[in-house]
Amino acid sequence: MKASLRALIAQGIDALRSAGTLPADTATPDFVVERPKTREHGDFATNAAMQLAKAARSNPRAIATALVAALPASDDVAKVEIAGPGFINFHLSPGAYQREVATALAQGTAYGRNERGAGRTVGVEYVSANPTGPLHVGHGRAGAIGDCIARVLAANGWDAKREFYYNDAGVQIDNLAKSTQARALGLTPNSEGWPEDGYRGDYIADVAQAYLNGDSVEVEGHVVTGAKDPQDLDAIRRFAVAYLRREQNLDLAAFGVSFDRYFLESSLYADHKVEETVRKLVASGHTYEEGGALWLRSTDFGDDKDRVMRKSDGTYTYFVPDVAYHLSKWQRGYERAITELGADHHGSLARVKAGLQALGEGIPAGYPEYVLHQMVTVMRGGEEVKLSKRAGSYFTLRDLIEETSADATRWFLIARKPDSQLTFDIDLARQQSNDNPVFYVQYAHARVCSLLRQAGEKGYAYDQANGLANLARLDDDTSLQLMVELSRYPEVVEAAGDALEPHLLAQYLRELAYAFHTWYAGTPVLIDDAAARDARLALALAVRQALANGLDLLGVSAPEKM
Repeated sequence: MKASLRALIAQGIDALRSAGTLPADTATPDFVVERPKTREHGDFATNAAMQLAKAARSNPRAIATALVAALPASDDVAKVEIAGPGFINFHLSPGAYQREVATALAQGTAYGRNERGAGRTVGVEYVSANPTGPLHVGHGRAGAIGDCIARVLAANGWDAKREFYYNDAGVQIDNLAKSTQARALGLTPNSEGWPEDGYRGDYIADVAQAYLNGDSVEVEGHVVTGAKDPQDLDAIRRFAVAYLRREQNLDLAAFGVSFDRYFLESSLYADHKVEETVRKLVASGHTYEEGGALWLRSTDFGDDKDRVMRKSDGTYTYFVPDVAYHLSKWQRGYERAITELGADHHGSLARVKAGLQALGEGIPAGYPEYVLHQMVTVMRGGEEVKLSKRAGSYFTLRDLIEETSADATRWFLIARKPDSQLTFDIDLARQQSNDNPVFYVQYAHARVCSLLRQAGEKGYAYDQANGLANLARLDDDTSLQLMVELSRYPEVVEAAGDALEPHLLAQYLRELAYAFHTWYAGTPVLIDDAAARDARLALALAVRQALANGLDLLGVSAPEKM
């Protein structure tokens, strides 16, 4: 609907240019078409006249009056008003909303999708957990947000590539290997000789036992077999990393999260990409040496201070491989790169962007785009849940899924803006009541499916052609309100993709479900009047389609029975 109104307004602007009201070279401004907060101010409003006033050397209300007069006639527009300093408010006809029902049914699973990013590739990186233990709830939030961002971008026409970056090099991996070796040697976290920074969860004992058993682990097409030798630390390291990568992949699969590519940090060193990146930075002239260390002059690109790249002992600081990794994304054709991270990574973002700018490779200044999420607090019985026997020090994603469900876990972890603190109430997530938002939305979908089954049981054969031919019968206030909510779906998909905020979809689906439940409670559907019955069933099925499409973008199922 917004697109149709934008087209009408653009035609009106063309008419003003032709009439001489606007100079012939006046560019069409980037005007806004939006829904007012209350429908008393119309269904949509635009600031187009205010944007044109300067070029026309006239006041906005006068331009608004001329623009309204120049608008082509449209059956979708019932009334146009001028408000305030020059806003133009559009009141749509019931027919405009009734046709949205037909559109949703005709487009099916494509309803709400658009081609804004057509022909362009975006890389979305998320989770990217160190392969040192089970995934915690924060990783779960990253997985839900990142996966939904990729789904929403794909719905906006982008070729979205999902990527997981494994930090399989560095001190933490050494600690994992040493912890597994200690378990293989019969030590426990309370034993003398346990590594000072060792991992203490029970899962380390499982890894060590599998290694001693000579088990084989397959992960992303590679097989690693336990060497059984507790003294071979390198073999233990390779096995432990593979074992925990497989465990994390299983957890993510149960969560409905998958990836197109798994990228290993170690490959950046093995393929000499880190050294190559450092050489390019030195050649760019944006580095200097001081105190035996190599520095990036990152203040040239907006950072608050220059950063050490290579320490005096010859090792690289952790942001250098990040620069090399993001350079590889650009080289692999990712026109946009979106990285989803916990908010605790905030400090490294400016230096990575500075490094990419310093390379002089033509990488855009905003590359990569970061989406940061805040921590998750898990509650059960009114008390915070922190520990897991399996992990030793934190509540795991697997724990959360097992206590609730994959659907509930995904919904609750995506339902708020990423930069908001999130409280996950296990008791609420398990409820089968209207207080549980995922149940409430899924129940709306199942309710429409039940309507169809009941129609068959009553001997009513749904005739969609008859329903579409009689959509004008849907002229009561409750039906119109439901159709208004339905018509918002494509706009929400677009907004969620533009803002990288899939929680907007969760909010919308609750509002659509509320409008449907309200309509259902006051509107008998399975009546003898076939014209009215089929029209109401058509509306219900259009709502079901929007619910199913939206739930799919959140990675949540749309059950037919509950």
